[in-house]
Amino acid sequence: MKTTIPVYDVLIVGAGISGIGAAYHLQRDCPKKSFAVLEGRDSVGGTWDLFRYPGIRSDSDMYTLGFSFNPWKNPKAIAVGPAILQYIKDTAAQFGIDKKIKFNHKVKDASWSDAERCWTLTIQEHESVQQTKLKCKFLFMCSGYYDYDNGYTPDFPGIEDYKGKVIHPQKWDEDLDYTHKKVIIIGSGATAVTLVPEMAKKAEKVYMLQRTPTYVVSLPGEDRIALSLRKKLPEETAYQVIRWTNILLSMGFYNAARQFPDAIKNFIQKRIQQQLGQDFDIRHFDPPYKPWDQRLCVVPNGDLFKAIKKGKAEVVTDHIDHFTEKGILLKSGQELEADIIVTATGLKIQLLGGMTAHINGRKIKSSDAHCYKGLMMSDAPNFAFIVGYTNSSWTLKADLSSQYVTRLLNYMDKKHYEVCTPRFKSDKMQSRPLLDFDAGYVKRAFDELPKQGDKMPWMVYQNYIVDALSLKFSPIHDSYLEYK
Repeated sequence: MKTTIPVYDVLIVGAGISGIGAAYHLQRDCPKKSFAVLEGRDSVGGTWDLFRYPGIRSDSDMYTLGFSFNPWKNPKAIAVGPAILQYIKDTAAQFGIDKKIKFNHKVKDASWSDAERCWTLTIQEHESVQQTKLKCKFLFMCSGYYDYDNGYTPDFPGIEDYKGKVIHPQKWDEDLDYTHKKVIIIGSGATAVTLVPEMAKKAEKVYMLQRTPTYVVSLPGEDRIALSLRKKLPEETAYQVIRWTNILLSMGFYNAARQFPDAIKNFIQKRIQQQLGQDFDIRHFDPPYKPWDQRLCVVPNGDLFKAIKKGKAEVVTDHIDHFTEKGILLKSGQELEADIIVTATGLKIQLLGGMTAHINGRKIKSSDAHCYKGLMMSDAPNFAFIVGYTNSSWTLKADLSSQYVTRLLNYMDKKHYEVCTPRFKSDKMQSRPLLDFDAGYVKRAFDELPKQGDKMPWMVYQNYIVDALSLKFSPIHDSYLEYK
């Protein structure tokens, strides 16, 4: 007996902050469209459900990281992971999106057929999965950009000789007891600066071992201006004012950093010196690159600096020679001993949730494609994906991308089109790397990432206002979009 494959107007892949936002915009702006959200894991939340390491928190303020349509009400502007996860779950339930989610539906492959004018998705087998094949007319990928199964850990020489516990933050053991233990955290990014002050509360001593320093900025855990506005203005009005204020402030700081890097570097380092004292060696927070060549790390209320000043934490800037039985021998000859070593060494980039994709039987190679408006892929019909900002809150770009997709779907309905395919014209512009960003995880994935062009609409702008004008107000039809 032949099984009928369900056909949806839209399938959203991923039930994290991007997928929930996409589902909201779709059901609000395209109420007649049938859709489902496919989640490879067994719960909502994406990153905020996956990561369980101590102290996990946002590195953007929640008034911009939160949903535009559901105000963040918690007084904490820099929020802890469990609070963000609950906010995502509450949003999904409040708007009925939770009823549209199919859990344990990990997409292995998506194949487009011109003949059928739809995508066929192959779902990994699971005891809760009734259909291993689903079809959709439009595929919207909201699965993030990194490998959920494995983080990045370099091949450390001698790691097999170490007798203590080695753990990656992405695979955190919540039963790990680090009370009165010596801990080395390898890394200097957002995860490391979060772990250090949190683990220092219980550990005997925490070393943050870094090869290269990072720019670290202290911000208040609570936004006093936001709290004041919420008392004086209606909730929705206050939220929009706060959101736009923080957007403009972050854009202003970013642009200042790009135009006046030395001045901003001095400003950041003076703030650090004020918190740690003049005797502290500032070289541990003196990166060899300009501010915003990599993402800045935010610490609420200077908690990292407080842990260092108390002597509970120490920053060590050096290179690893090899692991020993007791810890790590550095190139300088110093040996750091520890009971636990945390490899906060970053993420592995993984596009499209790790699935393969085919168009008319031909496998898609992401590195051969170009990004149209930062959310569609050249030569991929009825396909969009979300990648947030590297210099601001992820959700800001996710929100704009979802609004563009609903505009596109409504335009296609109005004009009776069934297929929309972006076509990159190499004779009219040149290719560029997708991200002008010096982060290690970007460098490691350089050959896997799609490209961008050198002018609109193929340039990827890290600018909310430019994107808002392009994605919310520009015409849906242009010479690069092929409709059928």
